[in-house]
Amino acid sequence: MAARRLSSLLARSLSASRLLSSGRNHGVGSSISRYSTAAAVEELISPPVQISYTQHLINGHFVDAASGRTFPTYDPRTGDVLAHVAEGNAEDIDRAVAAARKAFDEGPWPKMTPYERSRILLRFADLVEKHNDELAALETWNCGKPYEQSAKSELPMLARLFRYYAGWADKIHGMTVPADGNHHVQTLHEPIGVAGQIIPWNFPLIMFAWKVGPALACGNTIVLKTAEQTPLTALYAAKLFHEAGLPPGVLNVVSGYGPTAGAALASHMNVDKLAFTGSTETGKVVLELAARSNLKPVTLELGGKSPFIVCEDADVDKAVELAHFALFFNQGQCCCAGSRTYVHERVYDEFVEKAKARALKRSVGDPFKKGIEQGPQIDVEQFQKVLRYIRAGIDSDATLECGGDRLGSKGFFVQPTVFSNVQDDMLIAKDEIFGPVQSILKFKDLGEVVRRANTTRYGLAAGVFTKSIDVANTLSRALRVGTVWINCFDVFDAAIPFGGYKMSGIGREKGIYSLNNYLQVKAVVTPLKNPAWL
Repeated sequence: MAARRLSSLLARSLSASRLLSSGRNHGVGSSISRYSTAAAVEELISPPVQISYTQHLINGHFVDAASGRTFPTYDPRTGDVLAHVAEGNAEDIDRAVAAARKAFDEGPWPKMTPYERSRILLRFADLVEKHNDELAALETWNCGKPYEQSAKSELPMLARLFRYYAGWADKIHGMTVPADGNHHVQTLHEPIGVAGQIIPWNFPLIMFAWKVGPALACGNTIVLKTAEQTPLTALYAAKLFHEAGLPPGVLNVVSGYGPTAGAALASHMNVDKLAFTGSTETGKVVLELAARSNLKPVTLELGGKSPFIVCEDADVDKAVELAHFALFFNQGQCCCAGSRTYVHERVYDEFVEKAKARALKRSVGDPFKKGIEQGPQIDVEQFQKVLRYIRAGIDSDATLECGGDRLGSKGFFVQPTVFSNVQDDMLIAKDEIFGPVQSILKFKDLGEVVRRANTTRYGLAAGVFTKSIDVANTLSRALRVGTVWINCFDVFDAAIPFGGYKMSGIGREKGIYSLNNYLQVKAVVTPLKNPAWL
């Protein structure tokens, strides 16, 4: 299948928002461009789905938390409670791990032929397509992302990812290895056992696929902890997996908070493998807990501060649109967002003006409304964090070109914000904001921009916009990141590996490389008596 570019559905110029006033801000006290709040405060569309699954899924059954406690999950459009979900703790993790361990040690899943396992993954993908609209509505309702993004891009990708891993299930095998001497040597690629998986709130279903797909294809069993902000779609998807014929105990889903359920999973002595996606700070804690318990191997997909480099030969209009998508996609809540936009000095001023104009045209509002490009931030904590970084940008004398405030008076909507004259030592250029805030920096030559782009603790991704193949080749090899997109961004085909350098993570997800995360390699050596050949 050709690489699926998310921007094909999401990065189109849509209807312009009306401005109440406009202007540049060179510091505190100057006028700030203000957006119409009509989209954000209009009567909200009622989502076309019911919330049916709020309990843990353990050993094939929906069950209450051992403590009987629940916690609220919210609609980010309003801040109102959507549902109360079972709140997992160490006891619930123990129950889930025990179910997964029994399913691995005694159950049929690891002993099934790989072809049988692949058929269950394929049936699940069929069910995802059958329930596309319900899953998309739940994802949008709980996350705040545009429904068109959920339904037309992420759900098809979810099905594609599981079909991809279904194809791998019966192609995992070891090798025969030549040895010095009279020995037959073979390697076995064996499932690692019980995999603990912790997924984030920004792409719950896609991260579900990135984690669950390869683990199941390799024959493992799973305990998955959802993000406390977005527990609903993973529970729905896990229910569909059991409809597809997945044996009880193979996939267990526990909802809860990181310091309780997450920590219990990371430190559990009967978990053989851990995979985590989230912030770098939390990743450090997860890695320490895994090491202090049973030294379980850990895959980490963490934060980023990705450079998007616009070279002097760029078509500025196309570069502006792609840079806009690279930053503002998913409300800016994307680990690989192109959040440091480096623009060559010869085209800088033109780029800034056009980037401002594009941000002012961005449609923000109820994500269930057709044509909306940007919904609310995930919750009040992230909303306030984004606004604090905007204030930090203003205080550090970056030029606020547009945005800079909340949108409307209800929910967690933030105006698309653009800063120019940003310097590398400013917080908005160093920290992962995870919001709709574009920082535009100026550079003179390739050597300079490579040095500056690499001067960060992160190394997740980068974008390069140029007409020169020589420049593209130079930058793609010089940038210390896990993915370099040339004249494109956020291309997430199932076969393309994803992961980071430095403090952006450990290991790779997707593609053939992800299978290594869930396999053990065993060498088997047998003496040969009077072999005819060696």
